[in-house]
Formats: sequence, C-alpha cells, structure tokens
Amino acid sequence: MKKILNEIQQNKYFLLFIFLFSYVQTIEIRFQTEREINWYTFTPEAPVLYFINAGILFLIMRFLMMYWQKSDNFNFKEIFKIFGTSLLLYLVILNIFKLIIAFIFDTFERNFNSQTFLNNVISDFLNAFIYGSFFLAFYYYQKNQKNQKQIAAFNEMLSETKINQLKNQLNPHFLFNNLNILDQLIEEDKAQASDFLNEFADIYRYVLQVSDRKLVEIDEELAFVKKYFKLIQYKYGKSYQLEIKNNQSQGFIVPLSLQLLLENAIQHNLGTETKPIFITISIDENLTVSNNIIQKRNTKSPSGKALKNLNEQYLLLTESQIKIQNTNDQFSITLPIITEA
Repeated sequence: MKKILNEIQQNKYFLLFIFLFSYVQTIEIRFQTEREINWYTFTPEAPVLYFINAGILFLIMRFLMMYWQKSDNFNFKEIFKIFGTSLLLYLVILNIFKLIIAFIFDTFERNFNSQTFLNNVISDFLNAFIYGSFFLAFYYYQKNQKNQKQIAAFNEMLSETKINQLKNQLNPHFLFNNLNILDQLIEEDKAQASDFLNEFADIYRYVLQVSDRKLVEIDEELAFVKKYFKLIQYKYGKSYQLEIKNNQSQGFIVPLSLQLLLENAIQHNLGTETKPIFITISIDENLTVSNNIIQKRNTKSPSGKALKNLNEQYLLLTESQIKIQNTNDQFSITLPIITEA
C-alpha cells in the first residue's frame, strides 16, 4: 500500500492531467449529446469513473511490463504485445464488472443487447487506446529521463576518473623535476639547497592540497606560481624572468596548469644572464602564458605529453581546448578562464 501511495505521489501531475482530460472529454460528450449546457454537463461522476477505469488499465499495463518487458529500451514488438494484451484484458475485466452490475440492477437486456454492447465495446476500446497511449508516452518519457541522468552521472564519473589519472601523471612530474634541481644545488651550494628544500616542502604541500580538486581560483594559483618561480631562480638566477599582468583575476583554472606552463617554457628554451627568457602571464578574458624563444641545442624533440594532458583536462571540464601559438620568436598558450567551479 505504501508503495502505491508513493507511486501516486511521484506521478501526481500525470494523474491530474488524466483526470482533467477525462473531465473535458465528459463535458464534450454531454454537450454533443444534449446540445445544451446545464448543471448536469459539469457533474463529476462520469470523469471519476473514466479516471478509475484509466487507473485499472494503467495497473494492467504496468503488471505486464514487469513480467514481459526484457529491457528499458523501446522495443516495438514488446510494446505492441503489452499494449494489445492490456487492451484485451481491460475490455474483458470492464465488461465482467458491467455484467455483474447489470445482473444486480436487472439491466442486462438494455445494456447487453447486440447494438448497445457493440457500441460500448467500441467506445471503451477507443478510450482505452487513448489513455493507454498517454500512459506509454509518460512511462517512456520517465524512462528516458532516468536513463539520461544515469548517462550523465556515468559520464561525470568517467570524466572524474580520467582527470584523476591525468593529475596522477602531473604530480610525480613536478616532484622529480624539483628533486633534480635539489640534487644539483646540493653539489653547488649546500646552504641554498637547505633553503630550497624548506621552500619546496611548503610548495609541495599546496600540490597535495589541490590534487583532489578539479579547479582552483586564479589568485590561489598565481600565489603558488610566484613561490614556485623562486625555486626556479635558485638554479637559474635571472636567466628566466617572470612578469604577471593581472588585469582581472576572477575565475578558476585547472590546478598546477601555470606551473606546468612555466616548466614547459624553461624546459624547451635556453636562458642566460645576457639573453634571458621572459615569461609573461597575462589575464583578461582568458589567461595567456607567453615567452620569447631561444631554443636549446641538441635536445630531443618535445613529446608534448604534458600539454596534451592539460588540454584533455580542459576538454573534460569545459569542452574548450587550450590555444597554442608558435612563431619564430614567440610561443604562447592560452587557457580558458572558467567562471564557476
């Protein structure tokens, strides 16, 4: 009983539509029959009866769907079988009730003569066809909505899994690069190596904190990048220089994306004290990281795996790609700014 009441509560608007439709149908039939409008035209006993009959039909159809329907997908043969059998069972059950009532009130000859019986069967069949069609349309609309939600939930879960996999690739990359810097500093300057290690611990704490986040605020990432760039200068001094043009910093970006782009500029360009690499972060409608090009000699061709990784994260989160511009003397990458986390 509780389950039936829950079903009624969940489908109350559909049931209200069925009742209102039966009411309008009754008014139209009475007006066509009597050609006048009076109090009897609007009495509710016929709509209530139509509504109860429709409920019986719905229960029959739902029962047959539970036992005959093999999948939630629309299968014409299954639906034709269920619908046809439901109409037949409905007509049989309805006429059994009518027959019982006719015997009780002694109206058998009036209601079950050949002409009246045929007219009633045709009328009941047409009504059942209409109401049954409403039920099928509503039932499969609900199924479609449920399937769409399941698909959306699955895609979100799949995207989250992919993003986590991509982040798991980035974090070791960040760690190993900086451990290499630390290794070189230990040989060159132990005091600097100690300072580097302390600052690196603070910075890596941020890396761990954002590892389980899809997006971070731009201001938060900029603060991290400024600290991170100090680590770079432990090794390279003024050979690489950073400028941040922050016209507006509202919005969100993928965590560690700026750090990755800084690494990209340093990895593929040879900066010196006399010919430094100038890295600029510009923020307006989008966020652009650009640098002048002084290519390193005798280096392997870049695989671009890190940028592909970053691009895939943006595609999963926003369906927008990063934009890369590469000229003879300038390289830039533009990230979409995400307005809502």
